[in-house]
Formats: sequence, C-alpha cells, structure tokens
Amino acid sequence: MKTFYYTLALLLLCSLRPLHAQMMEQDEPKGTENIAYKWGKLALDATALDTERFKPRPTITSRYLGLIFTSIFDAWSRYDANALPVYLEKVKRRPAKERSLKNKEIAISYAAFGAMKEYYYSDTALFEDFMRELGLDPNNKSLDPKTPEGIGNLAAKAVIEARKKDGSNQYGDTKGSNGEPYFDYTNYSPVNTADENTDINRWQPKYFSDGKGGQFAPGCLTPYWQHVKPMTMSSADQFRPGPPPMVGSKQLEEEVKEVIDLQANLTDEDKALVEFMRDGPQSVQQAGHWLKFAQDVSRRDNHTLDEDVKMYFLTEITAMDAFIASWDSKMFYDYARPYALVHDYYQDKIIKAWGGPGKGIIEMKGQEWRPYSPDVFLCPPFPSYTSGHSTISGACAEALRLFTGSDHFGEEVTLIPGSMTELDEAHFGKPVTLKFPTFTETANMAGISRVMGGYHIQADNIAGLELGRDVAGQAWKFYNTHLGN
Repeated sequence: MKTFYYTLALLLLCSLRPLHAQMMEQDEPKGTENIAYKWGKLALDATALDTERFKPRPTITSRYLGLIFTSIFDAWSRYDANALPVYLEKVKRRPAKERSLKNKEIAISYAAFGAMKEYYYSDTALFEDFMRELGLDPNNKSLDPKTPEGIGNLAAKAVIEARKKDGSNQYGDTKGSNGEPYFDYTNYSPVNTADENTDINRWQPKYFSDGKGGQFAPGCLTPYWQHVKPMTMSSADQFRPGPPPMVGSKQLEEEVKEVIDLQANLTDEDKALVEFMRDGPQSVQQAGHWLKFAQDVSRRDNHTLDEDVKMYFLTEITAMDAFIASWDSKMFYDYARPYALVHDYYQDKIIKAWGGPGKGIIEMKGQEWRPYSPDVFLCPPFPSYTSGHSTISGACAEALRLFTGSDHFGEEVTLIPGSMTELDEAHFGKPVTLKFPTFTETANMAGISRVMGGYHIQADNIAGLELGRDVAGQAWKFYNTHLGN
C-alpha cells in the first residue's frame, strides 16, 4: 500500500511540473513590463534629449542606438543556447542552469547602462537612477565573466572599444580632424554657396531663421559618414543606386512639377503625415522613430525579454547601416534638393504654393517657393539623393517584416494637422487619424511624405526605399548568423 501511495504521489508531481513551468512562463514580464522594453524606452528618451542639446543629428544617433542594442544583444547571447556575440570575445556561454530570466535582466541592464553612459553621457544621472530603480548598483564595475554584472559590463566595454576607430570621429581624434568630436575630417565643401548656385545638379545650402530675427545657412551634416564602418555590409557602397535624373531630363522636369503640385494640394491628412514623419519637437530621428514602431510591435505581440532583445538589435543595426548606405549615395552624387530645383525651373513663373506659416496656399514666383516646414528648419542640411527617411524606413520596415514573419503592423496615430508647422491654431486642421496597416505601407508613407513636404523628388524616394530594403536583406543574414541559425 505504501508503494502505491508513493507511486501516486510521484505521478502527481510529474504531472504538475509542466503546469508549474507554464505558470513560471506566464509570470515572465512581457510587453511594456519586460526589462528590454524599458531600456528601449529609456534609449528613446535619451535620443530626444540629445536632439534638444545638440540639434538633429540622425546619423550620429543611429550609431548610438545600433551600438547600444548590440551591447545588449552581446550580453544576452551568453545566456542563450546558440547566439553568437558581435564584439564580445573570450567570454564563455553560461551553463544552462544559469540561463535564468534574472541573470538575463542583470546582464543586459549593465550592458545597456555601460553603452548609454558612453554615447549619451550627458544623461548619465538618468541612467544611474534607472539602475537603482531596478535594484542594481550603478557603481558595480565588475568584469567577472562568470557573473551577469561582469558579462554586461564586458559587453559594453567590448562594443565601445571595437568602434572607437570606426570612422565616426566620435572623439575628434581622426586624422584630419581638429580635436572636435564629429568634425568633418574630409574637408567637404559644397560646389554651391547659399548665395550663389553655379551647378543646379548639385546640393546648395539654404538659409534658416535662427529664431531671433536673424538667419544662418547650416553646413552639411556629417559629410564623412560614408566612411563609418558598417556593421552588416561589406562596404558603404555595397548597394549604391544608379544616378538621379539630371537637369535637362524629362524625368526631372516631371518630378519637380510633381513636388509643386503635391504641395499646392496638401490635404489635412497629407499635412499630418508630413509632420508625423518629420518627427517635430522631441525628435528621435529615423532610427528612433523605427525603434518606436518596434516598441509598438512589442506591445501588440506581448513580447518577452528575449524577443525584444533580438528585435531591437535587428532593427537598430539595420537603421545604422542604412544611414551609412544613404550617406554614401548622398555624398557620392552630391545631389540638389527641390528647394533649389524649383527655384531654377520656375524662376519668375507664377505658381501656387504654401506661403509660409499662417499664409496658406497663395500665388508666388517660383523662386519664392519653400518646403512645408518651419522657418527654423526649412530643409535637411545635406544632399538629397537618396532620401534618408525613405532609406531608413524601407530598411527597418523590411527588418520588422522579416522578424515578425508578417507584413501586418496595424498601428495608428491621431494628430492635429499644421500643429508642427503653422504659427497659430487658426491654421490648424481638424484631428486626423493616420493608419499604418503594414510595415511596407508605413515605409512607403514615410517616403512619399518627404516628396509632399518638398524635401525630395520622387527619384530620391524610390531609390531610397529600394536601397533600404537591400540593406535589410544583408542585415537579416548577419542577424541570423549571430542567432546561431
């Protein structure tokens, strides 16, 4: 009889084990509650603060985000059965018994903390407070490869060291630099000045308002970014597109006219789309914008820590390399923007166009035309071809499509048209809800918004989307290699 009860108890215990494991799995924080999601949100906050301090610099922040999530991935990889780190060397994979959620949380937190202190150093206190909120010691500098704290610190250290001489000139120590971080060591000088356009096919700087009654013409942003070492591509020019249409071609004539016609007929929904994709105040740039979209996916699909670590890693290394590829094309072709092209094609011709904040659509001479944009940031200060928005959006949309195994997105946002561009509420539209049914359509919407806004012609957009998708295909291969697939 005793043997019978012992056997029965053993059977009951065995039957409860899967249930217990299931309960443990259900208890794992998901969506907004998983630690990877929380670090992603903090990275977005830091990117917005960086924009406030240093003005928009999308190339630079795309590198920051790419390297932060690489640090996180590398630390996490030591607690996964198959994953291979990108930069973390000589740190062994931890045994199965140590691959707990708690150890993963600690390891990726120290990796994120170390990387974010390096790249968003101005907000170190913010990151320290978050570590304490998680119950972790921000002063723990252990490099013990057998502990999660040590692995996290080592992962951040490995990434920082590996990328110190990657061409970004983060420390102002690249040959040809003047000691200033992110100084242009290639000595790029535009063919045209803000006051004189001698080659209409080439980029021309334009005057912005300084917000104080004066004006200034910003120089080209990071004109050397094509020299930054890609993470997943063999070279910056691996997928370089063919040339854009030149002055005198039928294509360019038609595409310049399209820019004018689109702007003259902007609907409230069009204005909302232009402003949303432009990203306005508190901007996190394109790499951050697609990190936001990735976080939408995390909430939608109730992601675990493992799923978010992998998705953010893929999305942000894709964005980082897409910027490098886009800048390769921009600086190779040094191509004109519609701001100058419209002025040249329609000089002294009467057109209908947006007159500026509070003025609506009016008649004007072609040389008075301007993008649908605030005076303080009229047009991105760098060459046009390919569109950065199109390239990064095409790339990240494809990365998310591949990651989720579906093109379905299903997000939407409600905005007040004109609120980021017009000066007074009298010229705001009624609230508009923008719907993003698929990742691909979201990228297409981002691309066409840049044509509607007057920042790009269609050629910039189409080539950019294609370039981005090429980059994403390469990043997907790299990602799967590091998953150990």
